[in-house]
Amino acid sequence: MSFWAFILPVCAAVAYVTAALFIKRAAELGADVWRTAFVCNVTSALCFQGLLLLGGTVKPLGFWWQPALVALLFLSGQIWTFVCLSRGDVSVATPVLGLKILMVAAFSTLFLTKPLTPQMWISAALATAGVVLLNLSGRQKNVPKNPQTGFTIITAGLAALSYAAFDVLIQKWSSDWGLGRFLPIAIGLVGVYSFALMPFFKAPLRVLSPFAWRPLVGAAFFMSLQAILFVSTIAYFQNASAANVIYSVRGLLSIAAVWLLGHWFANEEKAQGAAAFGPRIAGAALMFVAVVLILMEPHPEIHPPTPENAAPHQEMSSPSPEN
Repeated sequence: MSFWAFILPVCAAVAYVTAALFIKRAAELGADVWRTAFVCNVTSALCFQGLLLLGGTVKPLGFWWQPALVALLFLSGQIWTFVCLSRGDVSVATPVLGLKILMVAAFSTLFLTKPLTPQMWISAALATAGVVLLNLSGRQKNVPKNPQTGFTIITAGLAALSYAAFDVLIQKWSSDWGLGRFLPIAIGLVGVYSFALMPFFKAPLRVLSPFAWRPLVGAAFFMSLQAILFVSTIAYFQNASAANVIYSVRGLLSIAAVWLLGHWFANEEKAQGAAAFGPRIAGAALMFVAVVLILMEPHPEIHPPTPENAAPHQEMSSPSPEN
């Protein structure tokens, strides 16, 4: 695995955790999930157009159902992510979203004919145990279960399912179009689809207070940044499973962010104490072990996508001149 195939998902994970804190703060200041989704998606659609400079092949209209479907999956993943982050606990939602790596492995088997190895199944068992610990976090005798925990796990799971299908189809179809065509078209369609969210706005965007706009702009910027870094890694290096393994470190980063930076965003999850965070840390640790096991698994060298009108790229193990 090349240096850039590793470092780009790590940077995307850091950007995601930062965006999650901004989304939580914006929600507390009145930015409902639909307006947040609209602003972030339109911002991402505009930012992705910069990838047009990388070139590629525009396929005939008969193939445009591919980016259209990918765009729907992206929008679904975004909406469910914003719902769980705005109404649930960041430190619960992010590790659950880490289960996407297992869904990517399963979808890769279905759509890319990549069989699961025994090591992958062990990782799946460890990750499942981690989710159980997250679901039991903070539960004590004579204390009712926090209803937000179950809600967060369900909505985060739906987001992970949508994003897993999105990742695998990006790997499957981007090689025929080229990174500089498939991604701008697909994410551009996300921006178009997002206008359908406007009837669900709690109020027009113009009535949002300046205090709400500040974290909302931060959320849109960092969400767009993480999307470009992560999705481009999948499209270029053609290894969605490896990229997701590395990206899953955001589960541990989210817990660290809540403890170290949460007070800057008026996030009070840290106040729940060790009774809540002990099981969460244990669950995140199990998911981390699952990630390490997959990282230790050998991955074959994969050639980046080469559209018919583009010059061949170098192998993954060689530094890319474009980077």
